[in-house]
Amino acid sequence: MTAMKLRLPATLLAAGVLAIGAAATSAAPYRSTISNDMGKCRSGAGPAVLVTVDGVKAAQGKVRVQSYNATAADWLKKGRWLNRIEAPARAGTMTFCVPVPSAGSYGIAVRHDLDGDGKTDISSDGGGMSNNPSINIFNLGKPSYTKTAFEVGSGVKSIRIQMRYM
Repeated sequence: MTAMKLRLPATLLAAGVLAIGAAATSAAPYRSTISNDMGKCRSGAGPAVLVTVDGVKAAQGKVRVQSYNATAADWLKKGRWLNRIEAPARAGTMTFCVPVPSAGSYGIAVRHDLDGDGKTDISSDGGGMSNNPSINIFNLGKPSYTKTAFEVGSGVKSIRIQMRYM
């Protein structure tokens, strides 16, 4: 009986460790900061999104591109982005390759932090989203995931995002 008592807690401990490991694995796809590796958008690569950002106002500050699952639970929610790429801003057009975990429905958000301070300044910073939805005072710049969602298959999906500034 004593050996049985010792084995039971050890078994429960092992099950608890496995459960914690599984929870950590399920959270792993979120919050990955990656480099802008254009090789991941070559022909035959994927799944990934080739994002062309038009209308970057100035070659100062940083441009941040983030991918999200196109769900109400994830779209534009703090800490729920999948991949993030940050790069020094270049005026005009910039291109990013954003890998996604699998075929599915996604949304992309782009922000130009003009002064590079990491804070949003709506009077100078710019932004844009996949499908280029209208942004107004009623949605406070956060249109529904249904307006920004697009499908990615097993290959590379190309999209264009138009930056908007106040």
